[in-house]
Parts: sequence; structure tokens; C-alpha cells
Amino acid sequence: MNSELFAALDQLEKEKGIPKDYMLEKIEAALVSAFKKEYGAVNVRVVLDPNKKDMKVYQQLEVVEEVTDPETQISLVEAKAKKKSLTIGSFLETEVKPKNFRRLSAAAAKSVIIQGIREGERKIMQEAYENKREEIITAVVSKVDPDTGNIVLETGTSYATLLRNEQIPGEVYHVNDKIKVYVMEVNPESRGPIVKLSRVHPGLVRRMFELEIPEIASGEVEIMGVAREAGSRTKISVRSNDPDIEAVGACIGSHGMRINSILEELHGEKIDIINYSDDPLSYVAAALAPAEVQAVTQVSERSFRVVVATDQLSLAIGKEGQNARLAAKLTGFKIDIKTDF
Repeated sequence: MNSELFAALDQLEKEKGIPKDYMLEKIEAALVSAFKKEYGAVNVRVVLDPNKKDMKVYQQLEVVEEVTDPETQISLVEAKAKKKSLTIGSFLETEVKPKNFRRLSAAAAKSVIIQGIREGERKIMQEAYENKREEIITAVVSKVDPDTGNIVLETGTSYATLLRNEQIPGEVYHVNDKIKVYVMEVNPESRGPIVKLSRVHPGLVRRMFELEIPEIASGEVEIMGVAREAGSRTKISVRSNDPDIEAVGACIGSHGMRINSILEELHGEKIDIINYSDDPLSYVAAALAPAEVQAVTQVSERSFRVVVATDQLSLAIGKEGQNARLAAKLTGFKIDIKTDF
């Protein structure tokens, strides 16, 4: 069993990146615990020697003046008869070869190795997902739960669940579909990292623009804000850091090619791209696109009143107030919309 054990530890270190010394400490502790369960409250020390591929068990007796527990103690007089250098408080170690310890050690070692494999896999998964936090990954639908609506995704690293409330309303998924998901969080848990994925998070749209628009990737065009109601409409504000580049035009691309690739992934979700402005009045007016705004006045530090023509009111407010709601979310201001009559 010893040679098999050490071979297994070598393989764990090579394939899973789990240090052999770390595993040896775990197994030694597990063997001590197993020994005590089998033989009672005795003090033992287990030593695993990877060089000799050997395992030894030493019973430890504390050297005391007067023995009160012969299972764990030895008198100073008796201890000195065995080893003269021993003093009160030190330990006399004697190698023991208990019966059935081969069976106990095999079971304990197996348990620790299985746990080690799980820890190693969890560590690998954790590191892989940590590198993709707030990034987009492409995943393949592995399973659709008809009861909960949750879908299991194969991410290339492991399997993860896209919860129903993180799916774009109205989207239907089938096994083997390829979809893009946004990695929101990675939470280490005892049973493995819980990865929170989303297709409704505004970060999904932001990262798509960063990946699809070279000027954004280079920093020549900057995303200033994103407000989103997934499956329906997104407003995104951009500004140019290069006087020769028009920010909105760069995002749309020739014949809409750049924006169309994003819309295709989002299955037709409307996207309003507006020019950001440091002037709050101009920013609020632009945020209400596609409605045309006649005037904007500031009511308080965070509140603005907007005037639009009567035929623009429904467009400014939007269906069920969506356009006004997204404009407020994008700018961070309260917006009160009035007509000009």
C-alpha cells in the first residue's frame, strides 16, 4: 500500500498541482485520528517518508513526576532508564506496529486523497473563473431544467448554472446552443466555486462593445455608462478621446456592421447609443433619445425638468415609462418630462 500511496501523491502533485508535502501532512493527521478512534485516547505520531516509501507509527508518552494516566504518561525514573536525556514535560517515543493499522491507514489515506482531488479541482476551477471575472465567456447549453428553467452550461473549464432570473426574458435555449454569458461573481464554497453567470447584467453589453469596437478597446472611445432592461432596451453613453473619431459612429460601424453583431447576440434588443456630455443639461437631453427635446432646466442638484413637443411625449416616456426610466438610470438624475403646451 505504501508504494501505491506515494505514487498516488506524485500523480496528484503532477496533474492537480497539489503539493505532496501538503498531502502528507493531511494524511498523517488523518492516520493519527484513525488510530485514536481504533485504540483509544493514546498519543501517537505518524511519519510518512516519501524517500523510503515508508510509514511508521510512534506512541508518545509524556514524562511526568507521578503517573496518573499510564496510557499517555511515563514516570521520570522509568523514562530515564530508557533514555537518559529525557526530562519532565518531554516525550518518550516508541515505534509500535498495531494490528489492523494497514486497513485503517489505507482507508484514511484514500479518504484524504479523494478530498485532495476535490480540493485540487476546486482550486483549478476557482483560478480559471477568477481570471474571467467581469468577462464574457462562450458556453454550450448542456441541459435545460423544465421545472426551474435553469440551464446547465459547459464552460470549457467545468459546468455552471445560468439561473432563470439571469436569462434574457423570452429567450429559448436548446441543448448544444452556444451562448455568451457574463461572469458576475466567483464565490469559493465547500463543494466548489459557485460561479454567478448572467445574460441580463449591463456588464454583458459593456464587454460586448469593448470586444467588438476597436476604438473602445484602444481607449480612443470610452464607455461612460450603461443602463439596461434585458431583452427590451439598453442605453449606452460614449465619448471620444480623439477629436478625429466620432464616438457614436465608431460604435455603429459601416452600414451598422459593428452594432448588428451585438444586436444579433442579444436577439434584437434595442440599443440607444448616445454621446456623453459633461454638461448635465446636454446629457439629459441626449439620454432621452430617440425623442427630440426642446428644453432642459435644472430643478435641483439631482433633478431636471425636460420639455418636449406634444407629439414627442410618448416617445420620450416610452412604453410603460421605459425610455424615461433608462435615461434616469443612465444619467443618475431624476427627470420630469413635460409638454410645451
